[in-house]
Amino acid sequence: MAKTAREIMTPNPECIGEDESVVVAAQKLKRLDIGALPICGNDNRLKGMLTDRDIVVKVIAEGRDPDTCKAGELAQGKPVTIGADDPVEEALRTMKEHKVRRLPVIDGHDLVGMISQADIATNIDYAQVGALVETISAAP
Repeated sequence: MAKTAREIMTPNPECIGEDESVVVAAQKLKRLDIGALPICGNDNRLKGMLTDRDIVVKVIAEGRDPDTCKAGELAQGKPVTIGADDPVEEALRTMKEHKVRRLPVIDGHDLVGMISQADIATNIDYAQVGALVETISAAP
């Protein structure tokens, strides 16, 4: 039987609140030694993803104040997610289709985990891993 997203995800992901500042987000990224955080709304729903690159490109490079810029301001569109009980192959297809390196895992409306490229790489065959990395890393 194929593994599910729930079986390979990192559970209990930390979020950055939509009303928290980009400085708080950057400090959390540093403390956790990660490159992205889910943005969670006041309604406990996923609003988007915030990456270290977002902070550099959309805040610092644009001269915005990271102390007053809120994480929620950087959430764009509907976040790309995977269902907790979806097969790992669906997570792979979703990552390739949307060219993302991390996928929030949702159970109903609740964020229950995160899947990274590394999680996928250790749970599928090498040919699929290569195709994933090539697709995600391709220039836009």
